[in-house]
Amino acid sequence: MTHVPEVLFVCVHNAGRSQMAAALLTHHAAGAVVVRSAGSAPADTINPAVREAMAEIGVDLTDAVPKKLTTDAVEASDVVVTMGCGDACPVFPGKRYLDWRLADPAGRTTEQIRPIRDDIDARVQALLAELTADLGGTTP
Repeated sequence: MTHVPEVLFVCVHNAGRSQMAAALLTHHAAGAVVVRSAGSAPADTINPAVREAMAEIGVDLTDAVPKKLTTDAVEASDVVVTMGCGDACPVFPGKRYLDWRLADPAGRTTEQIRPIRDDIDARVQALLAELTADLGGTTP
């Protein structure tokens, strides 16, 4: 039985960057990866302009809600991708940590968020290619 990689995306509010990354990886991986997202200080709702930018490319965030970062989520993940969560993300030996420096979509228009979304999408697809290569498979 092959191990299914687990990825956790973390940003401060879990209302923009980490939600976009999680939704994009879920979309591209088609079940080949377990995907989570969380925030060190989660907002009440997803940024509406982020929802709109994602809807433009056919990714629906209607049911997405910000979630609080937990130690359990980090422990369960093989790869933890931080996006400006600072020192709030717990570090465990044996985990792979990536820090993606990305502009914060908070307070930006949909037009201003598109390049952030596209940057995240490119990074997500590269990560997915690495994860599936590590398993000896191909991207779904």
